[in-house]
Amino acid sequence: MNKKIIELEDVSFAYQKDWPIFEGLSLQIAQGETIGLVGANGAGKSTLLKVLVGLLFVDQGRVTISDYKMSPQNLRAIRQRIGFSFQDADSQLFMTTVFEDVAFGPRNQGLSEEAVKAFVHKALDQVDAVELMHRPPYKLSGGEKRRVALATVLSMAPQIIILDEPVIGLDPKSRRHFITLLKEIDQTKIIATHDMDMALELCDRVVVMNQGKIERVGDPISIFDDRELLERSRLEQPLTMQKCLRCQSINKELKGE
Repeated sequence: MNKKIIELEDVSFAYQKDWPIFEGLSLQIAQGETIGLVGANGAGKSTLLKVLVGLLFVDQGRVTISDYKMSPQNLRAIRQRIGFSFQDADSQLFMTTVFEDVAFGPRNQGLSEEAVKAFVHKALDQVDAVELMHRPPYKLSGGEKRRVALATVLSMAPQIIILDEPVIGLDPKSRRHFITLLKEIDQTKIIATHDMDMALELCDRVVVMNQGKIERVGDPISIFDDRELLERSRLEQPLTMQKCLRCQSINKELKGE
């Protein structure tokens, strides 16, 4: 396995003393992995993402990102290595044009305008959105906004990309386009999602969360083939794995069995 780029060791967090979100949580993620983070609403996924980007600090345990221990002192260095793509793309797009949005991060790093343009072109090219460069974000479709929001992250050249529900609300064609783009991105990716089919197709490993605990970590096939685990975690199999069972049921009905 590649070098570990994220480590959580015996991590606990509570918003209030009598309201623990997770306790004793441990996880290791290797450089270059694509991790699917799945679980029912309230399982703790969003809180865990906030911990990874330093929006929340744990009550006990240790969080290490790219050899930096999570702390206020190391927060700047950590955030230079992590890019976060919000569930709502509009939360990341606030400038007058796509170019200005994607250029915002590199400019704040103090790069020359020539370097900024190079980073913007590269990021937009990665998400197949160069033609959108001079468009105002509010005139983009949902799928276009998602791609541009991802470009704002890629323009910072992070080692790790965290995505919260990246395909929610997209039409089938836009969803397929976005998944294809994610496959081509080499960085370590952590994807919180309710889209089990995307997790099955895209992820190297899947982390199942349930009531603030990690129920299991494994390859997508073994995770989604464990019906007891899915039932306990209030999840369902990907539709692509249900297909054969449905076909069998239909065939039996047609045969009068």
